[in-house]
Amino acid sequence: MDLKVEKDVLANAIQTVENVITTKAALPILSHILIETQQNTLKLTATDLDIGITCVIPVDIQEAGAITIPARRFSDIIKELPSDGVDISTKKNNLVIIKTKLCQFKIMGLAQEEFPKLPEFKDKEAIKLGQADLKQMLNLTSFAVSFDETRYILNGILFKIYKNTLTLVATDGKRLAIIERKLNQDIDKDIHIIVPIKTIHELNRNLKDEGELSLILGNNQALFDLGNIIIISRLIEGEFPDYKQVIPPVSDNKMRINRDEFLLAVKRAALLSTPDYQAVKLEVFKNKLVVSKSTPDIGESREEVVIEYQGKEMMIGFNPNYLIDVLKNLDKEQIELELIDTEKPGVVRTNGYIYIVLPMRLT
Repeated sequence: MDLKVEKDVLANAIQTVENVITTKAALPILSHILIETQQNTLKLTATDLDIGITCVIPVDIQEAGAITIPARRFSDIIKELPSDGVDISTKKNNLVIIKTKLCQFKIMGLAQEEFPKLPEFKDKEAIKLGQADLKQMLNLTSFAVSFDETRYILNGILFKIYKNTLTLVATDGKRLAIIERKLNQDIDKDIHIIVPIKTIHELNRNLKDEGELSLILGNNQALFDLGNIIIISRLIEGEFPDYKQVIPPVSDNKMRINRDEFLLAVKRAALLSTPDYQAVKLEVFKNKLVVSKSTPDIGESREEVVIEYQGKEMMIGFNPNYLIDVLKNLDKEQIELELIDTEKPGVVRTNGYIYIVLPMRLT
């Protein structure tokens, strides 16, 4: 193999694929990146066996070939090279030579045959999704995913596709996030898949604010084709909980509030939170909200925010992080928080999105 490539283009491609590589790879080959020439492009591939990612970049090929290179070493070398064109070539015994005009490295790789092959998705129907839409949907749900490994089924986001509607659902048992968007095509089957959170992070990292992607489903695998980047993921097997039964009916007891003001007030109150005293207190009055926090041996805070509210007065506690997560990701100037009583969940509904959060006991 012998090729020439721009340093910055190569560095960005390495960064795109190396995120999936774990530091404690079970097999040495899993700490490598596979590079292989294809016509006038170079394809870089990395995998941890649960998720694989490929990135294709333009290069000037002198001689075709393929080899695997230790990812961390490769990344560090390319980052530190001067901003010139980079020549990469291979010699016998898997020796890789990386050089610019004034600089040269020689490192040992491994043969391409040792690298795991990613699943193939031939003759499968592609579901088209808008990248900007999916990015917004992931931002409004991914924070509610559970990291409790004993509840493995909740360690990802449910993708539900029925006819021309895509629904994403995530929950950790204390909160539930649901969002629906229309597709530009009708799907003739009912699809339920659970995509692991690691894949969600990789997907979100690479989604653009324009264009489409294709979702292709295989046997317990999903492929997300973003053009020059492809992400292939194993899916979480099992039955996602029936989330519909916990969605409360729309309440007339709504507090209308400026999102930024609410977010900043909760953030300030959260400065006094500790693991033992997490809850922030919300006291809801006619047209006034008092956000306060009192933590023994630490201190207390109190802040008033103007609201529109005509319901019954009440006092309720929430984990501040659960409010911050949703408030910082919504793009509305004003939001409505439905409150029923001190022991019932708070609900935010807006434009096909529902966020349900359980209250915390105030002590």
